[in-house]
Amino acid sequence: MNILLYCGIILFATKAIGMVTRKLGLPQVVGMILAGLLIGPALFVHTSFHGLISPSPVEMNVLKSFSQIGVVFILFSSGLETDFREMKRSGAAATCIALAGVFLPLVLGTVTAMLFMGWDSVLHDRALMMNALFVGCILTATSVGITVETLRELGKLKTKIGTTVLSAAIIDDVIGIIVLSIITGIGGEGSIWLTLLHVAGFFIFTSVIGVLMRKAFRMLVRIYPHKRRTSIFAFAACFFFAYAAERFFGIAAITGAYMAGLMLSGLGDSQFVDRKVIVSGYMFFTPMFFAYIGISADFSSFRVSGLWFVLAFVAVGILGKIVGCSAVARAFKYSKRESAAAGVGMIARGEVALAVYATGAPMIAANGGIDPLVATIFLIITSSICCPVLLKLVFQNQQIADVSVPAHSVTISAEAIENVHHDLKPDDTDKG
Repeated sequence: MNILLYCGIILFATKAIGMVTRKLGLPQVVGMILAGLLIGPALFVHTSFHGLISPSPVEMNVLKSFSQIGVVFILFSSGLETDFREMKRSGAAATCIALAGVFLPLVLGTVTAMLFMGWDSVLHDRALMMNALFVGCILTATSVGITVETLRELGKLKTKIGTTVLSAAIIDDVIGIIVLSIITGIGGEGSIWLTLLHVAGFFIFTSVIGVLMRKAFRMLVRIYPHKRRTSIFAFAACFFFAYAAERFFGIAAITGAYMAGLMLSGLGDSQFVDRKVIVSGYMFFTPMFFAYIGISADFSSFRVSGLWFVLAFVAVGILGKIVGCSAVARAFKYSKRESAAAGVGMIARGEVALAVYATGAPMIAANGGIDPLVATIFLIITSSICCPVLLKLVFQNQQIADVSVPAHSVTISAEAIENVHHDLKPDDTDKG
């Protein structure tokens, strides 16, 4: 296999292009995604050249696994950095923003699909109606990883609006899963009540096991302060939570990773563990996640005749999130810039949108329906690039008051990550 060569190309390309985008005043996340597009086969579909990376199915699965670990690390780190008290204070706003970020795109996407399939035809054909609802359901997803990494790079992750956006994005995914379950249940592909039971069970599991884990971690830190073993046990907890969320409750693994981080946040060694997570992810897995979005894009089935639907799908997918989420944030007395950040921060789509598509694909009508796969890929790429760019513009030359944090708290930027070893004490690396 060529997987070692591909890993080298990905790391070199993401860093090199990320440096270029940073010089242009854009977040490095944009460069990482563009790197995936430029080195992968997506842009060279109709040529004899298949890109610097043309993975076999087996190699693609390996890269996908690396990318999944990357986004798990991003969300685990986000949980560790979350101020739980501030999260509780912004709970109502975050929930309402998430609701708007689900239902407005759902309605707009469904109406758009109905217009392209023929309004009268859809109203008189149950299969086409389910197809239209499914198209709208794809637009409910939010890619938390892209937003989190951008907010961290801009130094806004621990601000009031940063915490609200992160909370809303997590809630958005949970609500989106419930909506998908309801739609597939109506279509005869799943049980609505069983999914609701799974969601409730997940949060009960998180609360009970999380509290016990928090107590155990506090005791471990007291006995072994600033030792690698505490970070290793924390990593293990992250992976256990991520696995349990997906395997036993049908919840996205990234949600489990975030909850694991949240349960360990605010403890004595939380920042120490967070530095280890950021360095481990940033050096390898995080670039893999963002590059994989571009590498996995497939435009081979795209036809010019479907361009208008793709454009409409992308437009309502982005505008639905911005309009709905920013309007609700404004209603909760956030400033205009903070409200704009709330809307823009929710537009990114990633692996969750593809997972929604894969789950609901059997509902696609055989005759006269719309298969939104290509449109979904275009939305993922477009929103993944637009989200960090627009967030950069929103926060440009504007300081938003940070959440009150302890004086010893550290906000780690992309530049700091590269030199973080200078900040570590000798026993951080020398003791087990």
